[in-house]
Amino acid sequence: MGELTLSQLYFYPVKSLRGLSLERAPVDGRGIHFDRHWMVVDDQGDFVTQRQHPKMALVRTALTPSGLRLSAPAMADLDIEFEPKESEQQTVQVWGDHCLAESAGVAAAEWLSHFLGLNCRLFFMPESTRRPVDPGYAETDDQVGFADGFPFLLISEASLADLNGRLEQPLPMLRFRPNLVVSGCEPYAEDSWRRIRIGDITFRVAKPCSRCVIPTINPETAEKSVEPLRTLNSYRREGNKVYFGQNLLHDGVGELRVGTTVEVLE
Repeated sequence: MGELTLSQLYFYPVKSLRGLSLERAPVDGRGIHFDRHWMVVDDQGDFVTQRQHPKMALVRTALTPSGLRLSAPAMADLDIEFEPKESEQQTVQVWGDHCLAESAGVAAAEWLSHFLGLNCRLFFMPESTRRPVDPGYAETDDQVGFADGFPFLLISEASLADLNGRLEQPLPMLRFRPNLVVSGCEPYAEDSWRRIRIGDITFRVAKPCSRCVIPTINPETAEKSVEPLRTLNSYRREGNKVYFGQNLLHDGVGELRVGTTVEVLE
């Protein structure tokens, strides 16, 4: 095994919308700053994802000095303030967790509802809300934004290369929506890691990531296919789940930078 390096960094401002590649990223108590800070919800306040609405894959996100920008085919860009003046609070649900969130405003609701073809609203998680990580894997102070369950997802370049060697058409890393991508290791070496350090931040490897249908959705077209789940099912299946990547928890805050050495501590 050569020197391990943080080769790619990604974050996803809005849960289940397009992600962004970064060269550096500030890390706060919830993970990468603004990662899964916003979430689309339905009329019942329940989270909406590409699992049910693949068209969400076509919505691009960007951060501006004043807030969030949404872009989509045949739609005018929409700029949303970090804390809109007309914001209202509501309890929203992500999996089994109920969180107090704030509305991103009427314009965001109308824009997303029109493009996605369903009644929905956009909410963000205020600083006052604390969503704890599953205590079966976490410590008391661990928290997360609107990500499924953990602040970070790590995948090695070698693992994706191994998978792509088994596929007729190779897939980009963004299909798997990681935050941290590591180069310099053997395929699936991350399965055996327990603690790592990247720069000044240490991470605990909490559990393997079980994969849903989202990696089968082409982010350029929103079309579904059977891959990569069919191939992963042939060699990465345990019980009734397919695993690819590792969920991480972090100790402390700081900054992550592409090119930083990754140390395996345990």
